[in-house]
Amino acid sequence: MFKKNVDAKALQRLSGADKKKLRRTAKQRFPQASDDDLDAILPPKVEITVAKYPSRVLVYGIEGELPMLFDIDGRGHELFPTVYALWKVPHLLPAFTLKGGEVSHYILGGADLMFPGISVPPEGLPSFQAGQPWSVKVPGNPAPIAVGTTTMSDTEALKAGLRGKALRIAHYYKDLLWASADGRYVPNEGFYDDMVVEDPNFASASQHVDSSEDPADCKQDKAAVDASDSHAGDPSIHSETIEDVTAGVSELNFPEEKTTEEPNEDKEHQHLSTEEIDSLLDKCLLQALHKSVKDKDLPMPGSTLWSNHILPCRPPGVTLDIKKSSHKKLSKWLQSKSSSGLILAKEDKHKKEVVLTGINRKHPDYMDFKPEKRVQESVEQHDNVVPEGSETKQLEVDEIYKPTSHVNPIFLAVEADTGKYYSASEASDVVFRYVEKENLVKPTDRAKVILDATLCDALYKGAVKKGSAYPSEIHKKDLGSTFINRMQIHHRVARGNEVVVRKGAIRTVQIMTERRQGNKKMTRVSGLECFLMDADSIASELQKKFACSTTTAELPGKKGQHEVLVQGGVIENLAKHLVDHYGVPKRFIEVYDKTKK
Repeated sequence: MFKKNVDAKALQRLSGADKKKLRRTAKQRFPQASDDDLDAILPPKVEITVAKYPSRVLVYGIEGELPMLFDIDGRGHELFPTVYALWKVPHLLPAFTLKGGEVSHYILGGADLMFPGISVPPEGLPSFQAGQPWSVKVPGNPAPIAVGTTTMSDTEALKAGLRGKALRIAHYYKDLLWASADGRYVPNEGFYDDMVVEDPNFASASQHVDSSEDPADCKQDKAAVDASDSHAGDPSIHSETIEDVTAGVSELNFPEEKTTEEPNEDKEHQHLSTEEIDSLLDKCLLQALHKSVKDKDLPMPGSTLWSNHILPCRPPGVTLDIKKSSHKKLSKWLQSKSSSGLILAKEDKHKKEVVLTGINRKHPDYMDFKPEKRVQESVEQHDNVVPEGSETKQLEVDEIYKPTSHVNPIFLAVEADTGKYYSASEASDVVFRYVEKENLVKPTDRAKVILDATLCDALYKGAVKKGSAYPSEIHKKDLGSTFINRMQIHHRVARGNEVVVRKGAIRTVQIMTERRQGNKKMTRVSGLECFLMDADSIASELQKKFACSTTTAELPGKKGQHEVLVQGGVIENLAKHLVDHYGVPKRFIEVYDKTKK
């Protein structure tokens, strides 16, 4: 809406009657707003101006200050608050929350909001209708970054599998409407030029509240906090997160029975003394430095080191909680290791996080440590393992990437096969091999890579807007993800001896319960073919398992794709059955209970 610079045709003050009319229109358009909220954006005793544009757009602002409202059609039917108004009253509109700050990069680039980029809360998608004004927020930051109009209702969104366009963005932070204000500003330190991350002050307050709770209740939240910090400190998220966003699959948290292992894990953790936890932390760090942390990955945010490298090195069945150590905080622990000379770490005052900048591989502790030969994937193994005694063959699901014409020159330069498939880590390794071969690391800043003609074309040719300059360098932490995004995503599904490779990201299994005539419940399951499961066989099995009638039907307009209809509301047990019996990872199952009000 405000991507091109257009001068206003006229600017005039509103009369008293027009100000009252504008206030009534805003009240109808934003039913959540109280009188105090409207006073904050439209002060009663202050002059209000209206700027008229050739496209019939009207922009209302406080005279001599900031624009507060804009009207797309000029008749009040499409009245929206600006981000300046939302920063004064954040709850003026209901908001969609992004999966992470990295998604905001696309919003600030002028893209509309897609459903795969939205974080769906555990209680399910909020209720909304098509054509309603909604705002967009980033996790951990209360200040909205954009406003727009919903393209469909929540019911239609669920039927579409949460794919497609969710919000048609009308205005966003950093567009020309934001820039037109004389006193333009940002509400907190989480707002950057190219993206928005969590507000450090907001995060600190949240952590302070968490610290007052029982540590035993909070230990499961630690990994989530660390992952959030990783997003805030590192605009280039981990490759697995990129794959999740691309695939558009939300994490599923459906109720499941507690296994006998969970209390044992807690019990074992509670028996660890502070000294034992300190020793285990040091051991996991040395294991990670030997096995997974490479010099080319540096500098690395401390939260990324923790979540992606140290936690996977902990022994099976042991919960590692930094709060129960003598250091209490991750930053203090890393600084103590830096003081001992094992690593080099410094505090990034801008991002308020300790960053790993170097590793002393000649340190006595490093040289004396003998790393264990353990399978790195053991932490996530439980997602794909089929329980003992199950007759179903184990399922394996991988997202893989195939080189395209954009990146082929890079693969050829390092003598890598352009006809095979690569995992995210393998593809990232290829581009770093090219950087090492061509000696492209910037001498004055080892964290950045200089782009030669070949690498620049591979990363940006065709992606840079006409008339814009190509970048001359890129940060190491952004190189791998940018390179992978230029490749073609595929997915490989294997069950026993049957292996299938398909183009695109893997689709999810969708389980939906709805009411039918007579107030009876019906559960529908679709997407089974993606995981090499036969719909007729599943229907027959579920009929016996749940003692109910089942049928299969071909999905309209989708040849070869079927859904299983199960009588009754068996949504929770059915989802658990697919995980336990067929090994379908929970992250690839979406559950929608339409019977709940």
